[in-house]
Amino acid sequence: MRIGVVVHGPNIIDSGYVVKIIDLLKEFGEVFCRLGGTMGRTAVIDNFLEDTIDISRKLVPSDSIRLFHDDNVDVIFLLNYGKSHVTGQVFGYKVVNHFLDKIEDSPTPIIQIERPGEEDGSVILWTGDCVDLTSEIASRLNLKIVTPEEIYNEHFKEDDVDNAKKERIVHGVSPDENIMVNSVVIGKSNSDKLTLIAENGYIVDIKGGVLKEHGLEKLGKIDLDKAIIKTGLLRKAKVTPRIINAEHSSDLFKIAFLDHAGEDVYKYKDVDAVVTIGDDTTLISSDILYRFNIPIIGITDGDLDKVVEDGFKADKSVIFELESGHDDIVGGEIFNEIFKGNFILELPKSKGNISDIKNSIIEILNNINCKYNIKDI
Repeated sequence: MRIGVVVHGPNIIDSGYVVKIIDLLKEFGEVFCRLGGTMGRTAVIDNFLEDTIDISRKLVPSDSIRLFHDDNVDVIFLLNYGKSHVTGQVFGYKVVNHFLDKIEDSPTPIIQIERPGEEDGSVILWTGDCVDLTSEIASRLNLKIVTPEEIYNEHFKEDDVDNAKKERIVHGVSPDENIMVNSVVIGKSNSDKLTLIAENGYIVDIKGGVLKEHGLEKLGKIDLDKAIIKTGLLRKAKVTPRIINAEHSSDLFKIAFLDHAGEDVYKYKDVDAVVTIGDDTTLISSDILYRFNIPIIGITDGDLDKVVEDGFKADKSVIFELESGHDDIVGGEIFNEIFKGNFILELPKSKGNISDIKNSIIEILNNINCKYNIKDI
């Protein structure tokens, strides 16, 4: 039997269950693993699992499943560790339905393993007729079996309402959690019932929370049905980051420009430094780039939303703290004046270093009379 495994999120990795489950599945056949999503990459690296779990491509979970489907594996396992059984089961429902929308033939059997080790953990056979295998895995992991029908009736039946404005209920939310849409923090919850409301592709209101206007501006137009929505911390575990020294050019100083946390930060793992615009982008990017010993020059305005438990920053990093609301303005000036409209700037080593970029940014700030503080890491 050829078994495809899609691993989603850092928690299933940090918990140690991903290795236990992979070893278990090897008893049933040949196992192939790939990541689905982005935030799990740091967990794969920190746990020395890049030779076990393929992280070479940035794929949403439904696309990772589709690749295994196209490879004609016999069964696909989706491994996840949501913050509750509600978020985990709702996640699986949406991922599987997104996958089904992308294919025209009969789907490969899909079995989700959710929150292993927890009392509310479960195994779900979403597609196919692998009843015996599902029962065996559930028994071996001491997890209960939940059917897709039970999940739909519990979480989605009331969602089938025709609204003039598009609404999306966000399940499994707790009060005082960050709300991230496509990797941009757009607000904070103040209830355990949360609904986002969009009109003409733009989020215009929220029930059960408070919107962050600056985040909405960054987010822009979206498809609310397909948007990736997360609440709370992206990675909860206290970790010891693994440092990988990437190869750098001996002749060129390469620096990247990054103004949106949802971009693939990992594509910049061979540069010498990265300029990051915005508090959330700076926090997420610096934490990832720390693994590759790459310093950042962060442009922030103090509107920080905590999305990881510990935010690491490489030595020689520099943080500019600006007046509120000025990070995007200054970011635009940096992009035009220093990067000349390019996302990668290459300079001879003799003419380019972090101090030079820092001084150029200070000159821009002085020219536009923007107050600032500097933190050297």
